[in-house]
Amino acid sequence: MQIVGYDTGASGDGAPTLLVSDGDSLVREELVQGSTLEYTLGQRHCAGAFDGSVHVPCTRPGAPYCDAHTSTWICARCTGTCLKDEMDCHEEHAIYLAAFAPATFKVGVTRDWRLDTRLREQGADRAAHLQTVKDGRIARQLEAEIATDFTDRVRVPTKIRDLNRAVDETAWQNALASFDPVETFSFDYGFELDSAPVHETLASGTVVGTQGRILVLERGGTAYATDMRDLVGYELEPGIPDRSLQASLGTF
Repeated sequence: MQIVGYDTGASGDGAPTLLVSDGDSLVREELVQGSTLEYTLGQRHCAGAFDGSVHVPCTRPGAPYCDAHTSTWICARCTGTCLKDEMDCHEEHAIYLAAFAPATFKVGVTRDWRLDTRLREQGADRAAHLQTVKDGRIARQLEAEIATDFTDRVRVPTKIRDLNRAVDETAWQNALASFDPVETFSFDYGFELDSAPVHETLASGTVVGTQGRILVLERGGTAYATDMRDLVGYELEPGIPDRSLQASLGTF
């Protein structure tokens, strides 16, 4: 068996899942709060190609994807000067500011109709829809301007480090002071942590919950946080691993 993908559940169409292939079929391992995962991670190699229903395996060593199966979304690097042969982002785009506890604020853009899903995919704690513009080119230009004051990227380890904390309300209001938001958001992912989780890559434990692509598992009284992207490509063996894990101070 191999983990070949994941779904954050951000669209609301179903529970967060790990997509597991046994070579003949795909299993959607739902990450429902209170459910248990009992897998040991084996070797990691390319997760192959997956179109949503059919998985084509690959044995190349690159992970999570080898060069042959790595695709780059060119729009992610766009700053308003289109890098494609022909611009095709003609839909209305939303410019947003996302808050990650306690006081990391990220500017971003997405298609207007997809705003709520995009914010949940990132695991934002708060957000503000700053403006809607007619196309992606204008949105990227405005994003680049705002990015002189706010970051346009937040790494997953940064999110994990403060997963137990709340947004600093004063800092958030100060960040929004120069804007007139169309709408603001506050997200609840259905779980709370008493202390910061330990950052580990594992697929065993009781599911505490997910926040964006962060999976939180509990083992032996300690909460562990895993970036689900870091699981993609791993071969799985049934059973709990016997290796020792770092425990949080709260377990002593």
